[in-house]
Amino acid sequence: MKKFSKYFDHTLLKADATPSDILRLVFEAVQLDAAAVCVNGCHVRSARRFIDAAGSDVKVAAVCGFPLGAMSTNAKAYEVQLALEDGADEIDLVMNIGHAKSGNWAYVEDEICAITELCHEEGAILKVILETCLLNDKEIVQACRSTEVAGADFVKTSTGFSTGGAKAEDVALMKKTVGDRMQVKASGGIRTLEDAKAMLAAGADRIGCSASAAIIRAYEEA
Repeated sequence: MKKFSKYFDHTLLKADATPSDILRLVFEAVQLDAAAVCVNGCHVRSARRFIDAAGSDVKVAAVCGFPLGAMSTNAKAYEVQLALEDGADEIDLVMNIGHAKSGNWAYVEDEICAITELCHEEGAILKVILETCLLNDKEIVQACRSTEVAGADFVKTSTGFSTGGAKAEDVALMKKTVGDRMQVKASGGIRTLEDAKAMLAAGADRIGCSASAAIIRAYEEA
């Protein structure tokens, strides 16, 4: 059975996060033995350096195309390449939501495929953020299928910066669609142990949140 803390990506993606805030985040993640820290690209190198110095197996995840997903594929690819060079183990990429909403799934698949190849060449995993609050159920299912066709490793609910966050029913639909062929990450608005348990019960394999320290401690004290 996986250790509870290993379900969590300890996350700080706010625009005003300072380098000292990021170091505090990484220190907490190492102390908690989280699965990963999830940070913006400019903080990847310092997070990598701290984790390596601590001798920890906590991974470094970088968001790319964040939070809108609306930049060009080439821009996303360059951002991913820089994050990988700086030491990212995992990439959380925002899908092109506008093309998904217009039904241009070939564009969506081609873009994810290109980023998947970059990640896998460096031994990194790719999580694709669907922004489920902007999609209907049919679009969520198709986004999961397109992400699977493109070879990514995870589908992820949300950025946490749009109109809503993770919902257990969306996680369940995503897990039903991808089965055991891919993993599912729930993120956005997960603040309590009860929230986390609901996501895991719905089928989440990973949880991204800024409240992970409080949630893990609540679990340990229960």
